[in-house]
Amino acid sequence: MTIKRLFDIPYYALEKFPKTDMFVTKYQGEWKKTSTLEFINQGNKISRGLLKLGIKPGDKIALITTNSRTEWAVMDFGLSQIGVVSVPVYPSISAEDYEFIFNNAEIQYCFVSDKELLTKVMKVKHNIPTLQGIFTFDIISGAANWREILDLGEDDSTQIEVEDLSNAINSEDLATIIYTSGTTGRPKGVMLTHHNIVSNVLGSFPRIPKKKSLDYKDTRVLSFLPICHIFERMLFYLFQYSGFSVYFAESIDKMGENVKEVKPHYMSVVPRLVEKVYDKIYNTGSSAGGLKSKIFFWALNLISKKKEISKPSGLQGIIADKLVFSKWREGLGGEIITLVSGSAALSTRLNLMFQNAGIPILEGYGLTETSPVISVNSFEKMKIGTVGRPLDNLQVKIQEDGEITVKGPSVFKGYFKAEDITKEAFTEDGFFKTGDIGHIDTEGFLQITDRKKEMFKTSGGKYIAPQMIENLAKASKFIEQIMVVGDGEKMPCALVQPDFEFAKNWAMRNNLNIGSTPAEIAKSPELKERIQKEMEGINEHLGNWEKIKRIELTPEVWAIDTGLLTPTLKLKRKAVKEKFMDLYNKMYEHHE
Repeated sequence: MTIKRLFDIPYYALEKFPKTDMFVTKYQGEWKKTSTLEFINQGNKISRGLLKLGIKPGDKIALITTNSRTEWAVMDFGLSQIGVVSVPVYPSISAEDYEFIFNNAEIQYCFVSDKELLTKVMKVKHNIPTLQGIFTFDIISGAANWREILDLGEDDSTQIEVEDLSNAINSEDLATIIYTSGTTGRPKGVMLTHHNIVSNVLGSFPRIPKKKSLDYKDTRVLSFLPICHIFERMLFYLFQYSGFSVYFAESIDKMGENVKEVKPHYMSVVPRLVEKVYDKIYNTGSSAGGLKSKIFFWALNLISKKKEISKPSGLQGIIADKLVFSKWREGLGGEIITLVSGSAALSTRLNLMFQNAGIPILEGYGLTETSPVISVNSFEKMKIGTVGRPLDNLQVKIQEDGEITVKGPSVFKGYFKAEDITKEAFTEDGFFKTGDIGHIDTEGFLQITDRKKEMFKTSGGKYIAPQMIENLAKASKFIEQIMVVGDGEKMPCALVQPDFEFAKNWAMRNNLNIGSTPAEIAKSPELKERIQKEMEGINEHLGNWEKIKRIELTPEVWAIDTGLLTPTLKLKRKAVKEKFMDLYNKMYEHHE
């Protein structure tokens, strides 16, 4: 069968890859499997139940879940096959943003996973005139449960109505509106059609490596990134299309346990997670003590010298792999075929290290507006430090100022209710402007150098690309977050959020008293001096005009809920600068 719309994918999976564990979620400590057939039956019940409620094609329904789970998948399928537009929303955004999104999209019903989210929506419900009802996945007393919709759709005599609506849905019809969290200003609703996402699934499919010896029935994915994010969501469809079983992780905190239970073959990651996994490995290895630590550092030193990806060779390489790197692989379940990384730039050093430890990472690049993948590495054609080659069904053009622009079937329809902003997002000849700066090398690999709007000029007229410097700095154990500043100033400086846990352990090892709270630790002159030393090492790789001249340590953790990071963990630069204005002024010695 040809796949033209999102809801065609489960039917295709039923025909080609019927399985007992299409989706698996853990409830009260037990993994519960949903088969392909049961998934489709439940989706049909949702479709029929919603039609009974009076929902019609084109209506908007919001889906919000703290952690991805089977109910979300069932809802998504049930909505899409009757032409209802799904509006997935980040669980972590503020109640004010919920209010803005619900009103902007004219949401009629909302499905939330748990009590905390219910409370958040209830807070602003009275300001949303279109909102008729809220349903929950968890059983919460006094709240309407999503099972009520399943029960409403129990009678299958109206299935013909569902099929008629499905048949009338065109691939160019709107499937979903995804509000991008924007590092500045109000969220924008990105309109994606069935064709946008389906073409991206089909375009990305050849890049995912398959293991010859592995039967689809046994192929497992562990999914833990937010499914409201188009990166995880497109992969969620791609995994269904490939016949893989999707296990939804309980939470990022439970990742370690879940990986050991599921033993996944595939996982999608963001660079921050790869950094955290490495930090954990490093801390375990360095604190083992005695001979174990010696072996760990010897193996690490061996692998750090590699400039290319290669299999362990020679006696030393084979011993290091057996004693050390096999443990890294076991820590990820022992069966990983590849990790797929997106959402931000991955450090070349870490990427190379994981690849040579036998944990392949495929780094890719894209935006919500491009459904999302523009380019991605593959096992056949990989180049570390690039985001791979553009997908075969896309045209990528580098504009004169270095901006990456793209044209093709997965480029979005436009921003919801914002024609002016939509128009600005495209070039005269119809290419979407990504806002990223980069180039395509002689072998066709795309390399991103920075975000166009994050680049700034010093007062000396020199351009600074902050992200590149920040990625170098984040390789340091001492630095959890960093933001390079200096727009219009005479030199670049940086605000640094230390890794407070690591700093405490470092202080203990060195018999230093730097306090125990973030506020006390940030005031420690010894820590500041140590981090300055780290910065000097980084400065050696930078041009004179780019060198970080001064730093200040911030007295708190930068987080989503404090408004300093977006839900995909990108820096909200304006917010960070405003929050730590006193430290900023101190670096530049501005006296009002």
